[in-house]
Amino acid sequence: MNNFWLEIWGDINSAAILWQLSLLLAALMLAWGITRLLLKRIRGNAPESWQIGVEAVARVIFPLSALVFVSLGRTLLQHGARHSGLLQLAITLLLAMAAIRLAAYALRYVFSAAQWVRTTENFVVFVVWGLVALHLTGKLEDFTTFLDELSFHIGNHKFSVLLLIQSVFIAVLTLIITLWIGRVLENKLMRAEQLDMNLRVVLSKLLRVLLILVGVLTALSVVGFDITLLSVFGGALGVGLGFGLQKIASNYVSGFIILLDRSLHPGDVLTVDGHHGVAHQLRARYLVLRKLDGTEVIIPNDALISSTVINHSLSDRRTSVSVSARVSYDSELNVAIRVMRESAVGVARVLSTPTPDVAVKRLAENGVELQLTVWINDPENGASGLQSELFIKILEGFKINNISIAVGVIPIGQ
Repeated sequence: MNNFWLEIWGDINSAAILWQLSLLLAALMLAWGITRLLLKRIRGNAPESWQIGVEAVARVIFPLSALVFVSLGRTLLQHGARHSGLLQLAITLLLAMAAIRLAAYALRYVFSAAQWVRTTENFVVFVVWGLVALHLTGKLEDFTTFLDELSFHIGNHKFSVLLLIQSVFIAVLTLIITLWIGRVLENKLMRAEQLDMNLRVVLSKLLRVLLILVGVLTALSVVGFDITLLSVFGGALGVGLGFGLQKIASNYVSGFIILLDRSLHPGDVLTVDGHHGVAHQLRARYLVLRKLDGTEVIIPNDALISSTVINHSLSDRRTSVSVSARVSYDSELNVAIRVMRESAVGVARVLSTPTPDVAVKRLAENGVELQLTVWINDPENGASGLQSELFIKILEGFKINNISIAVGVIPIGQ
């Protein structure tokens, strides 16, 4: 059992425990007040680009500031030849709290809203508090010795469970730090408005791949892996790309070509292989096309290079929407045209330039077919809702002006 447990037990009925409780309570209150004050100032004055660091500080500022005050209190008691076991216990718990909060924030920031992050956070909490419990009971050294004695041989090399755990921890920590740095740089790069969006996406993807590669090589080197052995894997990968993986490689190369030639952008309205929708995400291997009914279609980048793609918003996002109505020959044609044109006035999505236009589409046996054409700049929102609104206003105008719809014909939209 650790010495501070013996001190706490020995001081339980003495004035020393009251001194420690008083100092601990004062330290926590000071830390709470300073945390509120600093966070209010930092969040109010920090630029947006510092938001990442601010949120990281916000999660650990309380346990770390409390740790400082508790450590000062312990030093004062030790100079006064008083016991400080309770404060030593508090220091250990505050360190564990800071480590857990920082690890949880790092996972959420690096891996965003991945489903497994919550499970990983629970595992980190379990491991940290498990190590704290072993330390507090004085069994941590015995536990590490036990893991070190659990060993096995691979060839002439001896490996222990403790060594494997340490290697995995170092490798994971190195990768998380690398991904954290990559995410920070990627966010800064995506805010560089002077660069074209496609160029920002390409650079961010290349930066992420490069940092992951550096992180993996660094982690392997730290744990003692001979990275020269990767040359064999590189040769095997080259052969695989030449045979079974060529389609995958083609999709990745096609993705970078699309981003660099600026033929597609996130948010463009596309028609690909009969699928019409908005380019929601343009990834390294595939395009996510969100159709107007909410469904998403995953289209390999290779298909975007080898097949015809209709980009409805490449150079101009404005798109025309038409509705048709057939009026009887007895109706005043000029009045009907005026009513249809005025029906587009005041509709939120209809642009004033180009102006709405009405044309005689054809002369049918039972009436004159008129077509109203309007322009919108948000084709990703679809046309059916707009057409319905226009039809309603046209019908209301026809009723007011006694315009008769041709008998037996239902107005149609295009």
